[in-house]
Amino acid sequence: MMSTVHDLLTVKGNTVWALTPEDSVFDAIKLMDDKSVGALAVVHNGKLSGILSERDYARKVILKGRSSKETRVKEIMTTQVYYTVPDQSIEACLVMMSNRHIRHLPVMRNDRLIGMISIGDVVKEIIREQKMKIEQLENYITWEESY
Repeated sequence: MMSTVHDLLTVKGNTVWALTPEDSVFDAIKLMDDKSVGALAVVHNGKLSGILSERDYARKVILKGRSSKETRVKEIMTTQVYYTVPDQSIEACLVMMSNRHIRHLPVMRNDRLIGMISIGDVVKEIIREQKMKIEQLENYITWEESY
């Protein structure tokens, strides 16, 4: 049985760390550090308007010599946000993340942000699934040999 995003969020939790487009990049990086996450949702008027990742910071602030205290999130956030939904399979998320070269996917339900998953979350879930399948096969083989 394939795991879904809903299954993953049930285990992982659905806490989403977010900020507004007007927040400073410095505050965003501080929040990422405090929460040990690599990306944050950017929410404006209750709607997901972008995502800010460590990659955005590295490429659009550090490499450009900008000040993180003076730069606003809206100036460097990624606005073309790919997302997933709760009933999407974990394998489909992995394919999307690999094809799009992204590491974080917001989880949406009816235009509402309900979670965020990372490539690490997805890989851990796939490994967990594989271990379960191996155990089931080993149990089946052991059961077959005992008869």
